[in-house]
Amino acid sequence: VQLQASGGGLVQAGGSLRLSCAASGRTFSNYAMGWFRQGPGKEREFVAAISWSGDSTYYADSVKARFTISRDNAKNTVYLQMNSLKPEDTAVYYCAADSSTRRLSGSSRSNNTYDYWGQGTEVTVSS
Repeated sequence: VQLQASGGGLVQAGGSLRLSCAASGRTFSNYAMGWFRQGPGKEREFVAAISWSGDSTYYADSVKARFTISRDNAKNTVYLQMNSLKPEDTAVYYCAADSSTRRLSGSSRSNNTYDYWGQGTEVTVSS
């Protein structure tokens, strides 16, 4: 599976962006998917995850109620809608696929769970 993230950019605080992650391969719909981010001088952290069907989602506390993860299996794409952006959301955002499962679990919040990663798309939120 190859993942291509896009949609990043520069936005003012309070603004919105929608990130997309396009996947190659016919098995995309079998995988749980996640978004992670890495801010300047920080470690990569979990943002959100979604099950194969989209009926189960997890969010980091820092983005809950502001970000929404979704997927369109017909288009092999997962999205991250980001609203009410804050300067602390500035980071490179990565999408990732967990080929071992279609469902979410406690390990869905861990970097180590995912075996396919996109190249990242940069989001900068100005104050």
